[in-house]
Amino acid sequence: MKQIDFMEIGDMKVGHAQDMDAATGCSVIICENGAVVGVDVRGGAPGTRETDLLDPMNLVSQAHAVLLSGGSAFGLDAAAGVMAYLEERNIGFDVQVTKVPIVCAAALFDLTIGDHRVRPDKAMGYQACVNARSDTVAQGSVGAGTGATVGKILGMDRAMKGGIGSYALQTKDLKVGALVAVNCLGDVIDPLSGKKLAGVLNGDRTGFGDTEEIMINSCSSQKDLFSGNTTLGVIATNAALTKAQATKLASMAQNGYARTMRPAHSMFDGDTIFAMSLGELDVELSVVGLLAARVMERAVVQAIKAASSLCQIHCWADRNSNAQ
Repeated sequence: MKQIDFMEIGDMKVGHAQDMDAATGCSVIICENGAVVGVDVRGGAPGTRETDLLDPMNLVSQAHAVLLSGGSAFGLDAAAGVMAYLEERNIGFDVQVTKVPIVCAAALFDLTIGDHRVRPDKAMGYQACVNARSDTVAQGSVGAGTGATVGKILGMDRAMKGGIGSYALQTKDLKVGALVAVNCLGDVIDPLSGKKLAGVLNGDRTGFGDTEEIMINSCSSQKDLFSGNTTLGVIATNAALTKAQATKLASMAQNGYARTMRPAHSMFDGDTIFAMSLGELDVELSVVGLLAARVMERAVVQAIKAASSLCQIHCWADRNSNAQ
């Protein structure tokens, strides 16, 4: 088994667009020839678009793009720009009079950083498509990861910077990769070392607190202290999957969230994972699923390590200046 680039998975392009002053952005994965897509939503506060179409019971068999956006529910507007870009290129579901691009989307909450009045919109979604490339994926504080933060249980003064990350593996002919925008309520752990990489800071900001312990100790509080969350991810594989199998794969990949984020899937997160089948390789789904969880956990770690400080919120690199 070897590490590969996320873009080696199959026929797709990835593009980012962002507003650094407003600290928000969006990321798009374009599959011009269509991809079988499934979705799994575990968090209690999701913001999504066209996910009902991904139900195996429904008609449309393929999607043409998946959009990850900041801006909370406002950011779903960026999907209109992706649709416009694809329609201009005659890409979409043929309804005779035109082709309707199937664009599935999910949004994360980043309104408490930067300027909440500026959110990803149609123009930004279109620009992300213009910026889309097939050779490499930018990581860190770009696209949907621009305004991503983690460890927000005690407010933004004690939070750290999240971001977007990717990771992919190949074993024999099977390729599985993950792209994720990490914006969780809780702390992020590297499961290989057991070390905390980012999360809620202690009172003097010299070390870490513990989000789960803080939550347990405040269990009687009914205040919404946890707003500003949601981690969004995509699994891509060259395995041939049905919509039902892609949906199961997305569910299996959620184990990558659970291994790295404490807690994951809270009622104040909208944690969502899309799974995209981009090939025709016939393999055992259980193997694809365990690799999906593995690449997702490594992509989460990559997102934290690649993030840059923004709006006076410190990042992993600030605390590990000598790390390679």
